[in-house]
Parts: sequence; C-alpha cells; structure tokens
Amino acid sequence: MEAHMVGWFEIPVADMNRAQQFYEKVFDIKIHIAQFGETVMGWFPMPKDPQARGAGGSLIYNPAHYNPSDNGTLIYFSSAEITAELNRVKEAGGTVLQEKTLISDDIGYMALFLDSEGNRLALHSRA
Repeated sequence: MEAHMVGWFEIPVADMNRAQQFYEKVFDIKIHIAQFGETVMGWFPMPKDPQARGAGGSLIYNPAHYNPSDNGTLIYFSSAEITAELNRVKEAGGTVLQEKTLISDDIGYMALFLDSEGNRLALHSRA
C-alpha cells in the first residue's frame, strides 16, 4: 500500500455557521465554505505539501443525506498536544467526553469530545 487507506472524511452538521465557528475556534484554523445545490461543505485547510500525511476532509450540511451522530464512525484529529484543543472545545461549546489519556508510550495520547453538532470525535498526539 502506498498511501493511507482513508483519503477523505466528512463530518455531518445541522448548522454550518455554528459548526464552522466551533472548529475554527478549537483548531485555530479557517474553514472555507462552498455550496453545491442543497449541499454546503466547509473544507478543513489542506497542507501545501502534497506528500503530507493524513486525510483531508470537510464539514457537510445536507439533512436529507447526513446526520450528526455520537455513536458512529470515530475520526481522530492529529494534535501537537491535546490539552490546548480540549480547553478550546469547552470554550467553543463542545463537551469533553474523555480527558487526555495515555494509549501507550509508543502510540501516545487520545481524548474524546462532542462537537457543537453532537458528533463524537477524537484527538491524538504523541505528547
């Protein structure tokens, strides 16, 4: 295999403006919004280096096809150090479900949170 198996992800939202504000605050980023008919997408920033690791993704609004969930697929966001994002999750109106937890010395740490839309997501860091 030459690349990661996951090439793209989409996080369902019920309110694009609220979700955009939440993710921009938590990750200190800007999300670009685009509309395609009844579907609205908010793209997470992509690295300029085409060899960068990881998958790109977006927020997505289309209530006929996407619904936020706290018990479906779990997406892990990479972090340099989880504590900063967890603090911003709380400030942005999300809920921390599991504080920073050591997985193992080789793998690093993880944490779980609910976003502003009710999606369960995770953070991962080596430190």
